[in-house]
Amino acid sequence: MFSLLRYALLIAIPVLWFAGCAAPKGVYHTVQRGQTLYRIGHVYRVDVNQLARINRLTDRSQLEVGQRLFIPGARSIKYVPATAVASSKPSVKLPTRKPKKTAVSRTARPASTTKSSKSAPPEASRSAVTAKRAIAAKGIFVWPVRGSVIKKFGQNGSYANKGIEVAAPAGSAIVAAAAGKVTYSGDGIKGFGNLIILKHDDSYFTVYGFNQANLVKSGSFVSQGQKIALAGRPPAGGQPRLHFEIRRGKEAVNPVQLLP
Repeated sequence: MFSLLRYALLIAIPVLWFAGCAAPKGVYHTVQRGQTLYRIGHVYRVDVNQLARINRLTDRSQLEVGQRLFIPGARSIKYVPATAVASSKPSVKLPTRKPKKTAVSRTARPASTTKSSKSAPPEASRSAVTAKRAIAAKGIFVWPVRGSVIKKFGQNGSYANKGIEVAAPAGSAIVAAAAGKVTYSGDGIKGFGNLIILKHDDSYFTVYGFNQANLVKSGSFVSQGQKIALAGRPPAGGQPRLHFEIRRGKEAVNPVQLLP
């Protein structure tokens, strides 16, 4: 009897030891068409860089349909919505920066605005909607660089500034205001020099212009606070600065209202 009990203990102890050293908890998510690593990480609340490291992904933008990804810490498989495939063109259409127009002669006859005033929503209503969205998104973004705002958001004479311009020493680090995917990184948009556009959740985009150099490529994923560029000067010259925009879809939002 004693021998049988001793034999059972000898078997049970290694089993319990191995159970305590079992693989980390998690689930395997099967990639479906249109799903991206960033979206999968967001749904499961796991850092994209950690997912890429655990699953040994060298190219985060090229997930294959049917590929199995290990999601650490997850208890169940979740639904991940498809994301539109990014193209080589910017996701946000940026206007070409033009010089200010000269003042119109006093004798010039103003154009009729009757038709446009009927179709356009009142400015007060539009401002109220923008302010409401800004309050809801407060805390999502961080400052991409610290410095004084030398150009504010909004109308400035005949030129409408869709973002802000923040003074920064040339070559200083520009960081991602929020985690997202790089949908554009290049210098093909006139007036902005080296430009980066990031896509975030809830149809938000952030724009970083006047860069001395871009440090990320289109299709890559970045974390909030990650270094993505070096501050530079506008193509026309002047004080080193960052041109920064936040947009929800095509609508430009005052970044100062969303930043901490």
